[in-house]
Amino acid sequence: MLSSRLWSRGAALGRASSSIVSPTPSVAPPIFATGGSIASAHVRKIQELQAEIEGLKAAAAQSPAVQEKAPAGSHAVDLGVVRTDWTREEIAEIYRLPFTELLHRASVTHRMAFDPLEVQRCTLLSIKTGGCNEDCKYCAQSTRYKTAVKPEPMMSVEAVVEAAGRAKAAGSTRFCMGTAWRELGNKKGAFGKILKMVSEVNGMGLEVCCTLGMVNVHQARQLKEAGLTAYNHNLDTSREHYPSVISTRTYDDRLQTIKNVREAGISVCCGGILGLGESESDRVGLLHELATMEKHPESVPVNALVPIEGTPMMEGGEVPTVFQMARTIATARIIMPRSMVRLSAGRMSFTPIEQTVMFLAGANSIFTGDKLLTTANPAFDEDAKLFEDLGLKGKAPFTSPLVHERATQAVQAA
Repeated sequence: MLSSRLWSRGAALGRASSSIVSPTPSVAPPIFATGGSIASAHVRKIQELQAEIEGLKAAAAQSPAVQEKAPAGSHAVDLGVVRTDWTREEIAEIYRLPFTELLHRASVTHRMAFDPLEVQRCTLLSIKTGGCNEDCKYCAQSTRYKTAVKPEPMMSVEAVVEAAGRAKAAGSTRFCMGTAWRELGNKKGAFGKILKMVSEVNGMGLEVCCTLGMVNVHQARQLKEAGLTAYNHNLDTSREHYPSVISTRTYDDRLQTIKNVREAGISVCCGGILGLGESESDRVGLLHELATMEKHPESVPVNALVPIEGTPMMEGGEVPTVFQMARTIATARIIMPRSMVRLSAGRMSFTPIEQTVMFLAGANSIFTGDKLLTTANPAFDEDAKLFEDLGLKGKAPFTSPLVHERATQAVQAA
């Protein structure tokens, strides 16, 4: 290779030069002890090397094989700038960057809005488990599939508040509550209990998030008044792949709920699941849908499929690789620079070092605790050990850029 020859000749030139200009202080250099004859030889050698290097440079300029190529997607992208006009092509180009280059750009972007050592710990509790009539092919809580998950009554307010207290004591600063049903609908009794739960947990100084299926604007406003910080409603996958995953709720149904929540002044938590049989184009499509919303979601959970016995995805899905997860996280970080990117369900599928790659890619939140809805999740002490090994620290509540921004706007409007 011409480049290696250039390097070796340059090194030789450096050695030849240093023998003249860097004599040891205690011993006279031999070249001066011989009347300069050796010095002249060194000069001639340097001149020969310089001539050869110039020739190699000229040859290299004419040889396409050694010209450095800019990585794909290297056209100008202003890192850290919030945009909602991304094209699929732009996002695909970022997603397909050489892996280390992608991680570098994501890491640079991450540091523009966040402390890279801060990772928010969140706890998600299923307050109403099982008995859902939807057909999400990945979900153990659907009544359409024979799984080990059985319907349970809604938890009491007291039990939920107690669980929130344990989560806070273990370091969580965001507490999320989920129910297994398609929509809140006319469940007035259950909704009254949920509003009480939200109010109580909010009073503990925690960020409060709910995922309750579809809600209308009036219900969203009641949740806001009770003290809800954020509402989670995932898109799951791209619009094109979505019908292969669920048929009982449309993509636009999901977008309408997000619109209702945003109109009520609640922060939006919206992401998807990898491993649902989707293609790379579908992962790009999901990211495009999120990054072109009127406002970026305050947080973007990236979930890895946990195949559950009895669900269609036990056979039709596949746990994503660390590279697929990290590319999705890194791309999300670049195109939604002020959003929290949450490493969510399926984290146990990855080793500590693989999770570290995802933190380097821009993930700055994890779900922690004994279980995540109906799938296992690393215990609090395991996560504490991971944080210690990596030198990470917890993130205080209400300090992410978009949550803080919306909270400030709410105070100013009051």
